[in-house]
Amino acid sequence: MEESTTYFEALTPFLVYTAAVLAVVVTMLSLSFFLGQRIQRKYKNTPFESGIISVGSAQFRISVHFYLTAILFIIFDLEVVFLFAWAIAVEQAGWPGFIEISVFIFILIVALFYLWRIGALDWRTETQRRELTEMKGPGGVVNRKAFKL
Repeated sequence: MEESTTYFEALTPFLVYTAAVLAVVVTMLSLSFFLGQRIQRKYKNTPFESGIISVGSAQFRISVHFYLTAILFIIFDLEVVFLFAWAIAVEQAGWPGFIEISVFIFILIVALFYLWRIGALDWRTETQRRELTEMKGPGGVVNRKAFKL
């Protein structure tokens, strides 16, 4: 019986805090409901961003290249965290740590080279690449005005 009493005594500050938070939330919401303005204006319920009223549809297509670049950035950005951790503990890691981080950096460079070779870092579509190769003139200069397509 004494164990359950000490359990509830230990739980009492948490319950008092929870009740106080709920009382403050309910009080603030009810005060804002009763004391708030009830003016209905033309643009009151329309969504806007930074004070600019939105125009057009919010459902538009974004190129998958944007997401791919963002994901690659996150992946390579997380690798920098490991490099910072290694740089802090470089003296304790010694030569084995240096060899491990060298292999790690080599794998990152190979991965970056692979992504570059498969075109994951290129934002152009297949049609844009084809048009670019058709527009190249002598010496590799691209000048749309000089060529009749």
